[in-house]
Amino acid sequence: MKPVTFLAALLALAACDTQVETRKDVVPAAEQAATPAPAAASLTAAGPAATLQPETAPDVQQAAAVVQLDELKAQGQLTAKLFGTGGGDPAMNGLYTHLAFFQGPAEGWRVFRLGDVLEYRVLSEARGRVDLEIEESVMDEAAGSIGSRTRRVIVGWAVAADGSAPPTVTVTPAQ
Repeated sequence: MKPVTFLAALLALAACDTQVETRKDVVPAAEQAATPAPAAASLTAAGPAATLQPETAPDVQQAAAVVQLDELKAQGQLTAKLFGTGGGDPAMNGLYTHLAFFQGPAEGWRVFRLGDVLEYRVLSEARGRVDLEIEESVMDEAAGSIGSRTRRVIVGWAVAADGSAPPTVTVTPAQ
C-alpha cells in the first residue's frame, strides 16, 4: 500500500512543476509533434443558425487559390506581401509566386508575378528588398525526367519618399 501512496504523491508533485514550459526545448521535435493538443471544449448553440450561400464573385475564387502568404513588415509605410497561388501542373512547380504592394482603396494592389516554383522561403527582408530561396522543378530534356534545384534571388524595388508602390521590381540571381 505504501508504494501506491508514494507513487500518487510523486505524480501530484510532478503535476505542480512550474518549469514544464521552460523545458519544452529539451523534448525532441519528433516527440513534440507526436503529442496531441488537448481537446477544446465543444461550444453550445446560443441562438438560431444562419444559413449562408456560396460566394460567386470571380475574385473570391482567385483568393481561395492562395496557398502561402508572407507579410513584409520592414517596408515602412508601404504595405507589401508575398503570396503564392496554387495552379498549373503540380508535377512541374505549380506555386505561382507574386509580390504585391497596396496602392490604396481605389487602386487596390499592384501585383508582380515572380515566377512558377515548387516553394519559396523568405531568407531576409529590408526596406526595398526581400531575399528568397526558391525550390523549383527543372526538366532534364536529355534524360526525359524532372529534377529539382534550389536557387536564391534578391527581389528589389525603389523606395519612394511618399511610400507609394514601386512601378517595377527586379529579380537578381544571388548566392
